[in-house]
Amino acid sequence: MRNLLAVAAVAVLGGAVAAAELKSGPQAGEKVPGPFHPLNINGESAGKKNCLFCEAGGDPVVMVFARTPDCPGTQALIKALEASAAKNEKADLRAFVIFLGAEDKLEAKLKEHAEKAGLKKVVLAIESPEGPAKYNVAKDADVTVLLYKDRVVAANHTFEKGKCDEAAAQKVVADVSKIVK
Repeated sequence: MRNLLAVAAVAVLGGAVAAAELKSGPQAGEKVPGPFHPLNINGESAGKKNCLFCEAGGDPVVMVFARTPDCPGTQALIKALEASAAKNEKADLRAFVIFLGAEDKLEAKLKEHAEKAGLKKVVLAIESPEGPAKYNVAKDADVTVLLYKDRVVAANHTFEKGKCDEAAAQKVVADVSKIVK
């Protein structure tokens, strides 16, 4: 019986370690891979494919790759980023949320989200389901958040489906201090 319990404990702990190791996108200290051209839903380039990475230059950026637009956690993150970008406007903080999926299925829904939320700072965009090739967005990651400045990642937060919630959004926003002085 004792051996069975030990095996079960190792299996549970091993699963917890494996879940904690989900990596998606470039990690802290790595360079952001470069340009890509998602369809911008709102902002100055609404309705066009535009390189948000290029536009931001060396400014501090919170770049989010998300798969589930209706997820309450994703919506909480967008709301928190809107407030943080407004608060850090003098530091030129940029925030983009790039949804990975088919344009025809997401475009109308995201336009509605942007309007309802009254987004002025956060740009919503759509990219292919795989994400930009060089960014290595994990298939198991529902939300991947890159915080970077001068095109070098300062923090990476990766969340499996159902793990991005209000607390996760606040954790991301707390790390904005790593890129904004």
